[in-house]
Amino acid sequence: MSASAASTQASPGKDLPAGRLAVHNPADGTLVGELDAAGRDQVETAVRAARAARLGWAATDPSARGRAVRAAAAAVAEHARELADLNTRETGKPLNEALEGVAAGVAALEQYAELGPVHRGRSLRGPVLAADYTVTEPRGVAVLLTPWNDPVAVASGLIGAALVAGNAVIHKPSERSPHTGALLGELLAPFFPDGIFTTLPGGAETGALLSLEGGVDLLAHVGSSVTGARIARAGALTGAHVIRENGGNDPLLIDAGVDPDWAAEQAALGAFSNNGQMCTAAERIYVHRAVAGPFCEALIREARRRNRNAVRAPLVDERLRAEVHAQVTGAVRGGAELAEGGTVPPGPGAFYPATVLLNCSHPMAVFTEETFGPVAPVQVVDSFEEGLALAAADRFGLAATVLTPRIDSAHRAVAALPVGTVKINAVFGGAPGGSAQPRGDSGSGFGYGPELLDEFSLVKVVHVGLPQAGRLE
Repeated sequence: MSASAASTQASPGKDLPAGRLAVHNPADGTLVGELDAAGRDQVETAVRAARAARLGWAATDPSARGRAVRAAAAAVAEHARELADLNTRETGKPLNEALEGVAAGVAALEQYAELGPVHRGRSLRGPVLAADYTVTEPRGVAVLLTPWNDPVAVASGLIGAALVAGNAVIHKPSERSPHTGALLGELLAPFFPDGIFTTLPGGAETGALLSLEGGVDLLAHVGSSVTGARIARAGALTGAHVIRENGGNDPLLIDAGVDPDWAAEQAALGAFSNNGQMCTAAERIYVHRAVAGPFCEALIREARRRNRNAVRAPLVDERLRAEVHAQVTGAVRGGAELAEGGTVPPGPGAFYPATVLLNCSHPMAVFTEETFGPVAPVQVVDSFEEGLALAAADRFGLAATVLTPRIDSAHRAVAALPVGTVKINAVFGGAPGGSAQPRGDSGSGFGYGPELLDEFSLVKVVHVGLPQAGRLE
């Protein structure tokens, strides 16, 4: 995701100032609040406390850990409206969507409360008169760096999995939603022993300190690819295990034979949901020439319908809006046709319209970089094979969507696309329990699902043989 959860520097200085975080409502610019960012002393204190407490928590019965996480989920549910209100004020997310995010966070905590106690090792086939098996153990101290675009849902999944697996957790929420993260921390912390769950607010400096702290055993980051690469390098220096779900540049490939109106609805949903502020947004649209005309007309209508809707939501801040607009104007200078949107509206707030760009191509930034805004760039292709080749040629590898009536096209896409998730005939959706590993600049490791418990665990192999009896005197 383009906006970093923790824009971490590679090597912070010894006298790095902690600073202060100020958050403004992106709808009107009013001050939401200010928080002190955690500095070196607070980071070191939190890590020492976590290391001191981790062994007791690891030795706690897994069912007891699950009960604690389940009780924490209930507390979050009880304060859902308060969390959602803060989320809306800090990031501009509509209240109903913010409430859905809190509900998703509660569900994630409940899911891991159930999965944790049944997370188990395996029996192995060894000698008949011996026992061979594996056991899982927590990694130790886990630092979680989480984003602003769905701050409760994403953080809750990582927190729940880490805690129920027996780790001590230090959570740094995004500097763009620190009050939401702080409230979430206040709700969760009472259900765990001292030192087991700590929330540290902060921006780039705090993230850098945490990622390079030697007492940390695992770093989990959801945010930009640039920041994720820095965190991966930090993990290589400290030996911490790293999980990253980072930026995406997800293609949407539209085959001949599909209903163009339906395809346009799917494209609009993928490109404009949450104002495009999603790592799995539809970022590049390749449409077969056979349906390109009616598809583009329908997509423009979808964008205009959204822009005429009086209920609008801003981007998270004016800095992000400027980045999105720069990509749009750069594409137009490069020959793209601005068919809808693409202008910065007057007045307060970081609003930006749903935007459709036609005649796009590589190397325009809207096709090569993640555009974290409501932009739908379109390129017409002469065949499904051409579109598939273009969709696959990218340094990111998070997800991709293919709309096609042909089962052979679907199979070819699944085989050819170097991404963690391939969606056929639906831009969003999927069965519970699905978990994927991103590729390339999109990250590494399982970031959700049952396999996330494996990321937060170490495996130990045990062999128990027969004792050698001593002689009887």
